[in-house]
Amino acid sequence: MTLPPPRLIVGLSGASGAVYGVRILQMLRRIGIESHLVISRAAEITLGYEGPLPLAEVRALANYSYPIDAIGAAPASGSFRTLGMIVAPCSIRTMSEIATGVTSSLLTRAADVTLKERRRLVLMVRETPLHAGHLRTMLNLTEMGAVIAPPVPGFYARPTSLDELIEHTAGRALDLFGLECGTLRRWGEPPPSDGSDKEGLSPPSSYDKSLI
Repeated sequence: MTLPPPRLIVGLSGASGAVYGVRILQMLRRIGIESHLVISRAAEITLGYEGPLPLAEVRALANYSYPIDAIGAAPASGSFRTLGMIVAPCSIRTMSEIATGVTSSLLTRAADVTLKERRRLVLMVRETPLHAGHLRTMLNLTEMGAVIAPPVPGFYARPTSLDELIEHTAGRALDLFGLECGTLRRWGEPPPSDGSDKEGLSPPSSYDKSLI
């Protein structure tokens, strides 16, 4: 029996930060992971405002792209084997719908299937500040097995551009699936072999570990 290729479902919802989803699609293509894309209608509007690519080019980055109302598509079934799903970015509305299990689109149905099949679901929730209802919903989802991973930049990587910030944040999100993007500058490890001449990351000589 031939096993299916490694697959990841990628959802883009309407929150600001569409660039994270686009970068994740680019990374998956680079490392040879089959991507299955679902974009909400609100995300289509956000892409129009924020870019970084036109909608047609974003869809072309994925191996497969589905209409938001295609509830009979492959990602809607638990028998469609995947590594899991990432929603990048994840709006509060999308997060809340996933938490209830009462889904109204392929995006939230695919997320619900990911949870019920006990696969990894990563939600890059993009909102601040958060009220108690948001936090309770995040707790509920965490208890259901999801990973709440807001796109918080890591400045210890000493980014010199917005592109480096995005790359690092997206790469750390893919870490949650055990996927190596090959470009992350990791603490205490040699720099990636991507042609960069940056030094590896290590604590300064005056670093006081007792402060951790």
